[in-house]
Amino acid sequence: MRPAVRVGATGFGLIAVCYGFARFAFGLFLPQIRQDLALSPALAGMISGAAFLAYCVAIVVAARASERIGARAVAVAAALVASVGMLGIAVSPSPLCLAVFVVLAGASTGLASPPMAHAVAYAVAETRQNATNTVINAGTSAGVALSGPVALVMGQAWRTVFVLFAATALALAVAAFLSMPGETGKTARTNRSGRGLTWDANLVRLVGASFLMGASSTAIWSFGGEIAAMRLDWATRGAGLLWIAIGAAGVCGAGAGWLVARLGINAMHWLFLLVLAASIASVGLAFTTPLLTLAGGALFGAAYVMLTGVYLVWGTSALPHRPATGLMVGFLTIAVGQTAGAPVFGFLLGRVSLEVAVLVFAGLGLLAGCFWFGPRRADSGTVAERAAPETDRRAICG
Repeated sequence: MRPAVRVGATGFGLIAVCYGFARFAFGLFLPQIRQDLALSPALAGMISGAAFLAYCVAIVVAARASERIGARAVAVAAALVASVGMLGIAVSPSPLCLAVFVVLAGASTGLASPPMAHAVAYAVAETRQNATNTVINAGTSAGVALSGPVALVMGQAWRTVFVLFAATALALAVAAFLSMPGETGKTARTNRSGRGLTWDANLVRLVGASFLMGASSTAIWSFGGEIAAMRLDWATRGAGLLWIAIGAAGVCGAGAGWLVARLGINAMHWLFLLVLAASIASVGLAFTTPLLTLAGGALFGAAYVMLTGVYLVWGTSALPHRPATGLMVGFLTIAVGQTAGAPVFGFLLGRVSLEVAVLVFAGLGLLAGCFWFGPRRADSGTVAERAAPETDRRAICG
């Protein structure tokens, strides 16, 4: 099997399990979990925020570990941590115990992404790296889409669902061990050449954009099921339809690398920030209907995965010699935004109307458009720019 296919398929599955199951399924099953364990909205928001904080710590560790010990060990660790975390969620008898294992499961997502960027840089031809990275990134949507039907069939039995999810993560640990490259390879050689993390304007603007987008996204990721229950009186099974819509549409994010090469980072960024804000409003405002909620979920899924793909290309383009670290900067900041956003949304939900909370978080997404990707210096062209014709280079730089 070709390296691009082998690494891409394994990475797609690992991201699907770690993000779709270990991280975002908590929001899907939250209404039933709250009922069974007597969680308040504010406490649920704090737990979600703590999981995102664990992601922040884990992604920094994973970026360094991938460069030092290779992709295979870190990818296997990500799958094992996801498995233990979800098994713990399944058996949690109290809110405190639940919080510990939700945080552990959230950490697995931070461990999963950097080794994939490292593996792609090591094993995949430069001309195929952006496409492979964004295909792997779209695994999030596949995991979310798969969790939706599970919720429809087993909505009340959330403990059994998380046991099944944990078993799937264990299988992915085996797959990662068998298929991922273990060498530190060219990334380690590049680090020894003296190149470090240089905070140029593109990286600084990436931090601003990804923070605001991440904060905005928590309205759906952490509270989508709760919003659907409040607006439409949907239980967990009904919210499963929303998750199916989010995940199914989000798979189109696999094409983010292809679109960035043709439309440019900035055009893609603004377009899908508008879609993100519109989707949050469609799900959360008072005029919503079941059909509009599902359409909003589909728009949200497409926008979120497209935007994370944009930030992935943005980060790896800004740091072409350290792709795991370039990915880490954008994805870490998304998670920092989510760490801040989840408890704030939970706080607003307990203090003001749902309408106000939704409008505030849709507005945060639009504010991310104040940041843009700028042209790089001539001596540091990115993989995408070197591979593209001259007209496409101008597009990539916006």
